[in-house]
Amino acid sequence: MKALKYIGLGGLLVLLTIGCSDFLKEYSQDTYYVSSYEDLDELLAGDGYLPVNGCGSNMGYFIHFLADEIEEQNSYYSAWGGGFASGADNFRRNLFGYYTWQQRVGQNDSYTGFITENGTWTELYRLINVMNNVISSIEDVPQVSADERLGAKRVKGEAHFLRAAYYFWLVNLYGKPYDVATAKEDLAVPLKTTESVLDIKFSRNTVQETYGLILSDLKTAEACLAETGEARNIYRADLTAVNLLQSRVHLYMQNWQLAADYADSVLVRQNTLVDLNSRQPYDGFLSEDSEEMIFSMGDNDIPNFFYYEYKSYRVSHELYDAYEEDDLRKTQWWWKRNTFIGSTKLVRGPGMTDDGDPEESDYYNRYYNVTWGGKKAPVSDKFCFRTAEAYLNKAEASAYLGQEDEARKWLNALRAKRYVSGSSYEVIGSGEELVKDIREERRKEFALEGFRWFDLRRYGVCEFYPESKELTHKYTYYADKTTMEEAHLFVLKANDPAYTLPIPQEVLDFNTGMPNNERPVREFSVITPNDN
Repeated sequence: MKALKYIGLGGLLVLLTIGCSDFLKEYSQDTYYVSSYEDLDELLAGDGYLPVNGCGSNMGYFIHFLADEIEEQNSYYSAWGGGFASGADNFRRNLFGYYTWQQRVGQNDSYTGFITENGTWTELYRLINVMNNVISSIEDVPQVSADERLGAKRVKGEAHFLRAAYYFWLVNLYGKPYDVATAKEDLAVPLKTTESVLDIKFSRNTVQETYGLILSDLKTAEACLAETGEARNIYRADLTAVNLLQSRVHLYMQNWQLAADYADSVLVRQNTLVDLNSRQPYDGFLSEDSEEMIFSMGDNDIPNFFYYEYKSYRVSHELYDAYEEDDLRKTQWWWKRNTFIGSTKLVRGPGMTDDGDPEESDYYNRYYNVTWGGKKAPVSDKFCFRTAEAYLNKAEASAYLGQEDEARKWLNALRAKRYVSGSSYEVIGSGEELVKDIREERRKEFALEGFRWFDLRRYGVCEFYPESKELTHKYTYYADKTTMEEAHLFVLKANDPAYTLPIPQEVLDFNTGMPNNERPVREFSVITPNDN
């Protein structure tokens, strides 16, 4: 039996610290003995995959607030009245540094200090170290019977897939977007692939080296999971999930043919889309039993941000207005009441008045069914893999390859399931117009699924029709959480260095000499109540 040493979540494995200045430092240990692939499978399920109901993981909670999908909600709707819901003000303050693209994302909104910055970084490296332990141990477990060999191969494949997924997030948060011309020199994140605790200071690998590891892991995962069949449920990765991530990675790397080929690999096995024309909105669009769901892990923060925190945030008017009137996503995914646009929508039923005010009722949004007082999140808003992505990856890669008929075919096939039957949904453009149509479709289709920030980054370095967008966010200061005192208006310029997050200060403090990503001091203009 092989002994693994660790402490952490569920009494399992963490070799990375959660402290503020102790990146990759070992603490006191428990010992766990691995005697079979089932032991490692249990480790994967308990500590390797992100928890579905979000019990303790706030990994990447800020991702939706970086781009142009969300804006402040100042004239709020609340069926029960009142100002900020409990905890809303603290939530806004914790997001301030991300939402306003500060030089340090831990900057507090009074500019008097900083909050912890390394939560997502530490969590991702903790998860990676779980994978490192699984990968290093899997060859040592008994593999005598056919079931043992197949089980071990499945565990190995899932571990490599997850390590790739976690490094993909790290490089797209803390490294520059993949620029073919500069990827060999651009700094990304430290690569650690061994389970051992190393008493060293870590340096940053390049973007190309990080993507190289991601591709290598996915190749191994592909080879392993090709033999193991479909996943047991959407919360465990299989070959289809691997191929979809491969398509995504190659799209980011501008390997257009491979991006298209791996999208084909997905579509040959799973190509069903939900038809919004035949769906009841209260059924929930994204759920664990959706016919286009491939893989999901982690929690879903959107309902707390958009409904329960009444006066916090809403879907941006810019995003909402991007949907055409005959686009069913506009009415089925987003609730609009007066000036409020949110992701939570009321279902008419017992206890509902004509104006939609609830007494005791059910709620729904595009992510899942939810009951007031007992919300659940079976589908993630950050790690959600579904068939629609394969359609749009195929369309985008085909457009760059000059295969415009193929691009329009897959783009229009998706739009046919999203627009009112009989409407004029078909895209007919070519060249730059076609590419812009595909990019806009991604924006609408994957709204609040964790794609937009990463997409904006890669568009800026795309060899075909590069574009970088200027973003504007307003942050309001209130008296007694109800009355506006003033607001600060922040601008993220096109090609701004802040499209890449800074390395957490806690990591820099420990790894003396590790270079940071340069970001400007963020200035702002002031808006007073008289300006509104």
